[in-house]
Amino acid sequence: MKGESGDTRKRLMNWTELNIFTTTEGIDILTSGLMDIGIRGFAIKDANDFNEFLQNKEGNWDYLEDDLMKLAECETTVTVYLPENSQGADMLLSIKSMLKTMKENDTENIYGRLETEMSNVKEEDWANNWKQYFKPLKIGDKLLVKPSWEESDEDSRIVLEIDPASSFGSGQHYTTKLCLEYLDKTDLKGKKILDLGCGSGILSIAALLLGAESAVAVDVEENAVKTAAENAGKNNINPELYTALCGNIISDSILVEKIGDGYDIITANIVADILIAMKDHFYRFLKPGGILIISGIIDERKHEVTDAVTKSGFEVVEFREESDWAAVMLIKK
Repeated sequence: MKGESGDTRKRLMNWTELNIFTTTEGIDILTSGLMDIGIRGFAIKDANDFNEFLQNKEGNWDYLEDDLMKLAECETTVTVYLPENSQGADMLLSIKSMLKTMKENDTENIYGRLETEMSNVKEEDWANNWKQYFKPLKIGDKLLVKPSWEESDEDSRIVLEIDPASSFGSGQHYTTKLCLEYLDKTDLKGKKILDLGCGSGILSIAALLLGAESAVAVDVEENAVKTAAENAGKNNINPELYTALCGNIISDSILVEKIGDGYDIITANIVADILIAMKDHFYRFLKPGGILIISGIIDERKHEVTDAVTKSGFEVVEFREESDWAAVMLIKK
């Protein structure tokens, strides 16, 4: 038997099984959200489906395996597999954020407990080991993104130091990278930035390092807002120029008033459905001729998103795509 070559071994990837506990009613909304995060395949175990199968089966059955019969009383579970790399680490953070939002909106407990469990590994151990996946990354012509624990002797690029902690946004994920490439090539001098769904704060902090005048970062997660503010401090951003706010602009009119308007550039690296829901807010916040950079869009939904946003008064300037993900730059008419 031939052994695997070094190149073959490098191509092999380890995967971690993540089980998400929900209900029959929660399957559709949960799997839709997972697809927006970029997870294309999942396994579903649902007692209702199995009981329906038993009631409608044709033919005679002498017996059913005990393990199979256990499905009749199982808790509904959606199982996904996360690659053990930077993409998987970011996906886990996105799943956690999505489940938290689902819980907050599920006042009647329709979708079950929405908790997760990792197979053959403690979730906290896997989460604590994510540092190994984040390495310095050159983006565009000007930026070098790196975590604080990695050294760099780069002196020709602007160094952006980001520790994602438990918030999405390390620069390693394609959606973040595509947005950073847009910012890297845009003249940001004196610009006023609004970063919606800021996560770790990477996009707004990058904009300031690239010459922007001020930035407001907004996220529905309190921990993300805290992480963004901490990362701004690590990059020596003047706190008077960086404001981090927590809340949901779709439902919080007071927050919308607080954010104000007249922004030169908006970045929003979220998911397709939220981008569509925010389309009119984008128009309100931006000044005429302002730039909108949106990402977090799986390739199959890019036209659905852009069609919705352009109907709110925007014109597409450029698409960028990488590994089944899309980012779009638009301009307010």
